Amino acid sequence: MATYTYNSKVFFFVFVLLWASCEGVIKLPGNMTVPAIFAFGDSIVDQGNNNDMKTLVKCNFMPYGKDFEGGVSTGRFCNGKTPPDLIAEELGIAELIPAYLDPNLKPADLKKGVSFASGGCGYDPQTPKLVSVISLSDQLELFKEYIGKLKGVVGEEETHTILTNSIHLLVAGSDDLANTYFTFGVSNLYNLSSYSDLMVSSASSFIQEIYKLGARRIAVFGTPPIGCLPSQRTLAGGGARTCSQKYNQAAQLVNSKFSSQCDSLTKKLPQSRVVYVDIYNPLLDLIQSPQNYGFDVADKGCCGTGNIEVVILCNKYSGTCANDKKYVFWDSYHPTEAGYKVIIDRLLVYWVPLGYISKPHASSPERPRDIRTWVHCVIRDNEGETERLKKLGQNFVKDSLKITSTGHCYGVWSAAAE
Repeated sequence: MATYTYNSKVFFFVFVLLWASCEGVIKLPGNMTVPAIFAFGDSIVDQGNNNDMKTLVKCNFMPYGKDFEGGVSTGRFCNGKTPPDLIAEELGIAELIPAYLDPNLKPADLKKGVSFASGGCGYDPQTPKLVSVISLSDQLELFKEYIGKLKGVVGEEETHTILTNSIHLLVAGSDDLANTYFTFGVSNLYNLSSYSDLMVSSASSFIQEIYKLGARRIAVFGTPPIGCLPSQRTLAGGGARTCSQKYNQAAQLVNSKFSSQCDSLTKKLPQSRVVYVDIYNPLLDLIQSPQNYGFDVADKGCCGTGNIEVVILCNKYSGTCANDKKYVFWDSYHPTEAGYKVIIDRLLVYWVPLGYISKPHASSPERPRDIRTWVHCVIRDNEGETERLKKLGQNFVKDSLKITSTGHCYGVWSAAAE
């Protein structure tokens, strides 16, 4: 079991409050929260942009979307909602974040945010070319086009307000490592250190480009433990399908560089808040201890055998598990909505009682919602954890607290009545 602690570099929602308190940083109006969510990158945040593209990396067919409202296959690489949807819903922005290339996109939808992401994309320009999807440079052009449309709907001033106060998600890197580097032989051309530098340089350039266009709050998701994804267990984990440590170590190397680069960019770009989001450790904990979160299966997906099925291999003939809420992964590469929700809830709500962010807009009178958070801690850090629990206890009522055999504690805390 990996031992880790959480700090201000780990969770990207730290900046939601920080921008209102740091000197020289843009402040939101008192009656306003985050106005929109924008997403760039790969299949984790692709809401359907690949649907009409000539690529195998698409999923606008069953059983994808089987738990989506109406059982519709929207092109999301999931059985239901994905991170942009869950974040937008929890912050009270919108129920769903649409794909920018959705033919049914309405002008009013533009104000709440869209996704430009494309499944199969990566920081390496060769990654999207290998599977004929939308590159980051092309996503940037779509963002520029979007800004022009938004100005036509709400005007120049409100467009500026929306862009500067919204959250811009950048999620990529998994396909660079799992596909381009390890599968397509790029490892013969680059050593891992050089290739990770290429990835970070590309990410940095992209961040600076969207900054020029008005983005200020930018959340850069780190690479997950790709060696523990079901498909990678099958391909690189040997007969026992164990996690590939080589793949995981590659992800950790990239993440360490991403984290440092995000800090550097925040210092370099005035009024910006570029935050590294640690996905690696929360997802690894979920995979290694699924029972702590109410899951039964974490080493295979719900679709088909769960070992290799993804995109076209996960289809109406594959069959699915009896209860996808008990599975961390939907297919052999992407989490279920239930899996995503655990991670997003931890990212979004953990910092509320510690004063880093205000309560989510979703707690408004129109949509009453208890604020709940999973509290994870390392038992041996007694002094620090005791202080943290005291801080939580000032504003939150303890519902439960359990200690696992691995030395971790977890519990659920609910917002106290005001």
